[in-house]
Amino acid sequence: MNAHQSQKLSPLILGALGVVFGDIGTSPLYAFKEAFAQPHGLEFAPEKVYAVLSMMFWAITIVVSLKYVLVILRFDNRGEGGVLALLSTALNQVRDRPALSWLVAVMGIFAASLFYGDAVITPAISVLSAVEGITLAAPSMSAYVVPLSLVILIGLFLIQSRGTQSVGALFGPVMLVWFLTLGALGIASIVKTPEILEAVNPLHALRFAIEHPHWAFVALSAVFLTMTGAEALYADLGHFGAKPIRYGWFLLVFPCLILNYLGQGALVLRDPEAVKNPFYLLAPDGFLVPMVILSTLATVIASQATISGAFSVTQQASRLNYLPRLRVLYTSETSAGQIYIPIVNWLLLASVLLLVIGFRSSSNLAAAYGVAVSGDLVISSLLLFVVLLTASDARLRMLLPLMAVFLCLEVFFLLANLSKVWEGGWFPLVVATLMFTTLTTWRRGIEIMRGRKESSGVLPADDASLDLSDVTRVPGTAVFFSSTRVGYPTSFLHNLKHNKVAHEQTVFMTVEFDEVPRVLDEERIELQRRPQGVYRLIAHFGYREDPDIMRVFKLARRKGLEIELDDTSFFTSKPVIVSVSKRGIFGWRRSLFGWMMQNSPSVADYFGLPPNRVIELGSQVGV
Repeated sequence: MNAHQSQKLSPLILGALGVVFGDIGTSPLYAFKEAFAQPHGLEFAPEKVYAVLSMMFWAITIVVSLKYVLVILRFDNRGEGGVLALLSTALNQVRDRPALSWLVAVMGIFAASLFYGDAVITPAISVLSAVEGITLAAPSMSAYVVPLSLVILIGLFLIQSRGTQSVGALFGPVMLVWFLTLGALGIASIVKTPEILEAVNPLHALRFAIEHPHWAFVALSAVFLTMTGAEALYADLGHFGAKPIRYGWFLLVFPCLILNYLGQGALVLRDPEAVKNPFYLLAPDGFLVPMVILSTLATVIASQATISGAFSVTQQASRLNYLPRLRVLYTSETSAGQIYIPIVNWLLLASVLLLVIGFRSSSNLAAAYGVAVSGDLVISSLLLFVVLLTASDARLRMLLPLMAVFLCLEVFFLLANLSKVWEGGWFPLVVATLMFTTLTTWRRGIEIMRGRKESSGVLPADDASLDLSDVTRVPGTAVFFSSTRVGYPTSFLHNLKHNKVAHEQTVFMTVEFDEVPRVLDEERIELQRRPQGVYRLIAHFGYREDPDIMRVFKLARRKGLEIELDDTSFFTSKPVIVSVSKRGIFGWRRSLFGWMMQNSPSVADYFGLPPNRVIELGSQVGV
């Protein structure tokens, strides 16, 4: 890497430290501690310390370094990563296999649903674990841990609407200090007890698993906490690219995390009493309070990244038609990725506050934490299996044995976490079930609506036969929004029926969100000319793009369609759901779909159309 490349990479690596590695970077606060936390952890013994650290080292090495950093980052969707990007890639490759397509879609949707469980737990456990450090300096402050955590979390969610651009500039430097501190504290402890380095020998983990399989299984759920946040390395691929993430991981994050875990192990070998909170007890005398402050900053950054991720996943799900149109606010003039979705923000805040009040400590939350993330890792591996098996490049199938190893390990982690369902693991499963129900209900409702429209005869296969010769024409342009690319929009038929006029220039416009992150401008629009001044305009956007209608009009002008905004009326329709079938045992889903439909933003609001140029016409749709 030459000096010029280094100058380009450095700011990206620094930015990745603040966004990509926040969650996994704060795991040392609680992961090793939970392995020996009573009553569900291991009884302390030196040989168990070596075994747990060996399991942690190889878990991080195999699952994070090998699977995510070296393998899965190669499977981007037009430069984007994340489970929905992987889902889109898999669906594109199995389109001609309906049964497999359905299974892949269900897996991808459930993985996205599990992410919301993670998004609720991460802020709660991160902030709680950081604030709990004050009890070591002042035990009398233990009663204030929960209230102080609540105040910090409320403040974090309140600033979301203002955007994080200015605060985000501090994220990278703060996390750089955080990781260097982790490494320095670890080295200082290892120097005092260098024999702890023997823990990287995999024989310690293997011997423990063979001789004490039950206790090894118990330890897996704590070991897994070292990897929470691994999915962010792939999800944020589009923001930074693979190279900065790889450099940041191998040059700084990975070694500093391992050094800190080994340092904690060395500390408890010297002082078994330190097992109650080995992370904070690594700090020298007089540095405990600064460590609490730094830890709180780091956990706020980790929480911020998760909250932003929830906004991004929600927007992507909406664009892929798994959620209704949502009110999305852009909080940056320069970065389209910085968004704020009010309803998601407030639902997350309410859930996080209830979680903190209900569980009251990071140890209680630890049992709940791993279920969502381990489920996500398993599903991502299964989706990658599908991608590899159906890939046109036979060389990719050589990765299948390696993926089988990853999947076996992740299934063990999932089973270990599921064993703690009654201790808190039920929470992310409940959140995931609610989200899965919401996502699939909306998708199914939209499919039924479209099917009924198509079967009604209102939407013919070809609209080229449209005859407006006997209809009065009025000056100007009318743009009628349509959910399909064939037939006549409902708003057009209503206008023709009741007003008995048509504009001199009539445009049927359909906005489609393709299953790719972004669409090139040269592929953005399709324009079809019909007789009598009628056009069909189809605009394509990726699921990570803002639907910019003015941009579409500029591109259409290049193809000969002139649309003057001041002389254009926009016609939209607002469907009203009407029950036309037997209610049955799942009738509540129809009510849920109707409620979501009625409370979703209008087409005009969603596309940012000029309010004084919009005419909304209602229509009833049977479901």
